Amino acid sequence: MSSSVSLRYGELGDQVADVFLPADVDAAGAVPLVLLFHGGFWRAEHDRRHVEPFARALAQEAGCAVASVEYRRVGAGGGWPTTLTDTARAVDLLPSLANAAVGAQIDLSCVAYAGHSAGGHLALWAAARHRLPTGSPGRTDTPPAIRGVLALAPTADLAAADALGSGRGAVAAFLGGNAAAVPDRYAAADPAVLGAPAGRTVLVHGTADKTLPITMARSYAAATGATLNEVPGAGHFDVIDPESAAWPVVVSALRSIIRRPNGRGSVTVTDASMLSP
Repeated sequence: MSSSVSLRYGELGDQVADVFLPADVDAAGAVPLVLLFHGGFWRAEHDRRHVEPFARALAQEAGCAVASVEYRRVGAGGGWPTTLTDTARAVDLLPSLANAAVGAQIDLSCVAYAGHSAGGHLALWAAARHRLPTGSPGRTDTPPAIRGVLALAPTADLAAADALGSGRGAVAAFLGGNAAAVPDRYAAADPAVLGAPAGRTVLVHGTADKTLPITMARSYAAATGATLNEVPGAGHFDVIDPESAAWPVVVSALRSIIRRPNGRGSVTVTDASMLSP
């Protein structure tokens, strides 16, 4: 069982993160850090607690620290631009905060972002902040110093997700309208128009995902050069379930990011039964 510590990256109630460590962190020395963003279509009724089993298991299996990040969400002070500014603040501050909290046991040269569904959107966006239009909330002048991004069934194309009505109008609720009404917001928030994120980007998406179709991941990977691992028969939540057939694919994908900071991608249809857990 992994140990954990809770941190604040701001003064507001939702500006918190739970950091999970592998049980043998003392023997392992400094470990990589993964900043994990939960999904739930950016809505307040969904919080980081639903990914705690996944975060704990990932820390133990991959031998890394996993910071499960909370952020302001639609219905509780979130949406445009506060969800994004919380995300930016979290990725800027949490590595050093986490390292200090666990006794300098984190390798700050080996940081990755990860996220599921809407959290996958936030992870991709955070790794592309240097590509945001000038003046956009959260913009940076230089790429973040990260190994890459693990995006699990991500909302990788906001305009497409809005057109599909994903999450019962979740994208429009998040950004305050559709792409025709608030084009500047989509230009500053949509991974599909921002280009390739910093580092190595790997997507894991189930072919049976009914919440966000795998065609979205395929289009994003083709446009950005990201690597896409397709898991036959897997649904939207299988990619964050340590008991599912998608689990070894997820762990392998994270290891490829931590160990290989560069590289542009391919599409792999993965038979999970052929992988070692």
